[in-house]
Amino acid sequence: MSSPAWGIVAVAVVTIATLAIGTWGLRFSRTTSDFMVASRSVGPRLNASAIGGEYLSAASFLGIAGLVLVRGTEMLWYPVGWTAGYLVLLVLVAAPLRRSGAYTLSDFAEARLHSRRVRSLCSLIVVLVGWLYLLPQFQGAGITLQSTIGVPRWVGELIVPVIVLANVVSGGMRSITFVQAFQYWLKLTALLVPVLALLIVWVGDGSPHPADVPTSGLGATDWALPLASGDGQGLYLTYSLIVATFLGTMGLPHVVVRFYTNPDGRAARRTTLVVLGLLGLFYLLPPLYGALGRVYADALVASGRTDVLVLELPRLMVPGLAGELLTALVTAGAFAAFLSTSSGLAIAVAGVLGQDVTGRPFGGRRLSGVAAFRAGCVIAVAVPCALALLVPGVGVARAVGLAFAVAASTFCPLLVLGIWWRGLTPPGALAGLLVGGAGSGAAVVWTLSTPPGGSWSSVLLEQPAAWSVPAAFVTMWAVSLATRDRRPVDVHRFMVRLHTPEQVQLDRG
Repeated sequence: MSSPAWGIVAVAVVTIATLAIGTWGLRFSRTTSDFMVASRSVGPRLNASAIGGEYLSAASFLGIAGLVLVRGTEMLWYPVGWTAGYLVLLVLVAAPLRRSGAYTLSDFAEARLHSRRVRSLCSLIVVLVGWLYLLPQFQGAGITLQSTIGVPRWVGELIVPVIVLANVVSGGMRSITFVQAFQYWLKLTALLVPVLALLIVWVGDGSPHPADVPTSGLGATDWALPLASGDGQGLYLTYSLIVATFLGTMGLPHVVVRFYTNPDGRAARRTTLVVLGLLGLFYLLPPLYGALGRVYADALVASGRTDVLVLELPRLMVPGLAGELLTALVTAGAFAAFLSTSSGLAIAVAGVLGQDVTGRPFGGRRLSGVAAFRAGCVIAVAVPCALALLVPGVGVARAVGLAFAVAASTFCPLLVLGIWWRGLTPPGALAGLLVGGAGSGAAVVWTLSTPPGGSWSSVLLEQPAAWSVPAAFVTMWAVSLATRDRRPVDVHRFMVRLHTPEQVQLDRG
């Protein structure tokens, strides 16, 4: 069987398994609560696997290895930050957010501040962050199928949205939970088995070091230095990346909505602990592909095709049928990454659209419940699919990193201050969201439309979190202090609800 045929088989198997598990989960999906938050009945282990499935996106599966290939050990801050973000989430947000009883981030904002304006702005940001995150998933699917099967890029950019839409519309959160849990373990296996085989080949070749082979651009010595050249710009980029990844996780809509599916705050904390272990295990693997790529696939740096390193490396290191089978396995994992993350994002965005857009009078009538959710799903998937087909490809990890920066600059201040400070007011929240959203949003537009530059202005816009996050926090705090009279009257009662364990509330009842 030829190489494209093995890739087609891998994609077909993942697609059939995804649809089959989703169909099996349909029998559990009946109510609106099933579709949006799985009736808040998902246990910690299942939920942690599902979170791992949707969180480990194209950036994790393909992008990290490509970044390590090009820029070396400094790029390890990506997996460190993406994992440590859950530690911050565990300590500050997970349990109180679950106790809020909200369905979406917009629901939480309105319940905390009693402001339709804050809710509307939160809904807009959720949709924009979701679309920014979905764009590289669809484009990554196009890159994967183009590299492994040889079809035009638009085929993958169209197939994944269609499969995601079919799965999400039919069963919602309840059905997708089982699918994403399966896809996490598939992705882990798809990276672990090939890299073990590749390490055996590397040892058999005498364990060559990148310095022992000719390079096609980036020197082996430069590749081994952390913080780039160690100058001011390198330090700023690293610290800004840390801020974005550490604080952006709590603001990602598809991550936050998962904690609404837990039965209570204690289960939300246990879920986060399990997620930390699952992510730590997974993120040990992509850097190995990047390091091996410096020995066996350095030509990808010169060609600019670093995002396909994980897909190309098995075929380059292991000739013949064995290499083709390993490539097919990696292809299956990459395709699962696009499907799982896209499904989670589609549900999160559709939940907001279903409540604030399609749930309003629509075509002369008002959609409600499951119908509004399904209409929201169509919009949530169609817009980034069209962008993926029309906009030239951007770096997978680069686009996802920008989504983290926007989330850290908007929802992180809102959640932290909304949960832990009684003084937050609607005007303060609005001002902080506008400052953080406008600053990081302008950086996104600039970065995606302008080639990377070496000036300080370009560097500040390439990684905006180091200045946009503090600006949002300070603005929320200062404006809230100036508008103390606008503090919600029931803030004390709501804060007690957020911070009182469910068992204590039950005992008092």
